[in-house]
Amino acid sequence: MSTHGLVAGLLLASVTLSACGTSPGCRALTGAGIGAAGGAVLGAVIGGNPALGALAGGAAGAAVGGLTSPNQVYAGRAPCD
Repeated sequence: MSTHGLVAGLLLASVTLSACGTSPGCRALTGAGIGAAGGAVLGAVIGGNPALGALAGGAAGAAVGGLTSPNQVYAGRAPCD
């Protein structure tokens, strides 16, 4: 699989899964966790820095989770609800 395909797949998965829960805080928290995990994996796979990938992925996941509503993206209940 090409790097671009892997990046697109991880981005799609993180956007889809980053919206667990109903409150903005819970959605941001779950988004940050999922984004950080995806970013670390991506950073390791492309030969970069996994810690930097986790930081970037966590920030992006928190933003997506916190700025979307359950009406836009809803992946189910989260433990923090």
